[in-house]
Amino acid sequence: MGYTPLPHIADDSALPIERALPQRWVLHSVLFVLTFLSCVLAGAVWNGSGVDLAEMSTWTSGLTYGVLIMSFISAHEFGHFFAAKYHNVDATLPFYIPMPFFSVMPFGTMGAVIRTRSPIRSRKILFDIGVAGPLAGFVVALVILIIGFITLPDINYLYRIHPEYQTMFNGQVPDFGLTFGDSLLFRGLAMLFANPHGFLPPMNEVYHYPFLCVGWFGLFVTSLNMLPIGQLDGGHVAYAMFGRGQSTVARLVIAILLAVGFMGAVGGLRPLLFEDTPDTIAQAIQAVLQPPVSWLESTIPWIFDGWIGWLMWALLARFLFRLDHPPVEDEEELDPMRRRIGWLALAIFVVSISLSGIYEKDVDRNSDGTPQVKTYVHYHAPKAAPTAYLSHTLASMPFSSQAEQCSPTGKRAL
Repeated sequence: MGYTPLPHIADDSALPIERALPQRWVLHSVLFVLTFLSCVLAGAVWNGSGVDLAEMSTWTSGLTYGVLIMSFISAHEFGHFFAAKYHNVDATLPFYIPMPFFSVMPFGTMGAVIRTRSPIRSRKILFDIGVAGPLAGFVVALVILIIGFITLPDINYLYRIHPEYQTMFNGQVPDFGLTFGDSLLFRGLAMLFANPHGFLPPMNEVYHYPFLCVGWFGLFVTSLNMLPIGQLDGGHVAYAMFGRGQSTVARLVIAILLAVGFMGAVGGLRPLLFEDTPDTIAQAIQAVLQPPVSWLESTIPWIFDGWIGWLMWALLARFLFRLDHPPVEDEEELDPMRRRIGWLALAIFVVSISLSGIYEKDVDRNSDGTPQVKTYVHYHAPKAAPTAYLSHTLASMPFSSQAEQCSPTGKRAL
């Protein structure tokens, strides 16, 4: 989803399609059904129900998740499709991609793709087709998240999934395990729409809540698609806006992602740097690296919270998506309205991206070896003004929810 290789020809305007190629209705329908079923099963796993195909509860428990994630993916892809049709560009219906191997892709799908089958002839058309998918998907993800925060159940919902939290942790919710990285927009929506006196699940429990899980997925996927590289949606938009300047923007973004991913990898190796070892070479490496790593850890600890998956994305950008967008024949600049929409799309990318991605947070233990846990999270502050909230968020949450601070009572400090 988001990777759209576009053909081009040397004309300066789009020509009407004399005869569009036929759609492969059976294939599209089969892939849609298989992807929906795969997502329903993934929803059952997220919901703690397990996967027993013979049990009706498996299918019903994952149904909400399946409907939501297919709605988001379909909105994104049909945004591209209808924009292409508007400009008389022949395009396929979405090819949905099921992924029932949840250890590989726990969301149940690899998204979907469409293919354009006639050339894109101008930056204007390129922009419209490229930006329509992310904007349509973003709107759906935004609505899903708002509904999710407004309708959040109390903590007993989580206790039904994890009864051990009451027996082993005295009703507290541990903050370790699989964790979704926070983003500016996710936090902002939680602040604005969640019950200010109710339970708000920490980021390592968000996946148990279908609306929050799909909404987070929607923001994250939208931000990935909007990376301004090659033939991703963001590459189309960046080339349409900046022309050949897209190449510079792509390299800057990739350099940032490489730095974030590298520091995340260093963060994962920190225990090895401080581990006793008889090996003289390892001791020499530790002697060199321990001082700067210790300084960074004490000064800006969030610098190690980056997602190491960005290293993989940098490689994909270099060898699959390519950094530079291919040129179009009609290089006329965008009109002011399209440029404003383009800047809006880039702003959505900034507030939606989670530099922490999805990561496994290790158990922090007390001196006696017992696991440290965080008391379940409430908002007890009044709804803050957006500017004040943004200032707090930027100061306290550079990359992820690992930067959260809890008050002595265990409630989130705002």
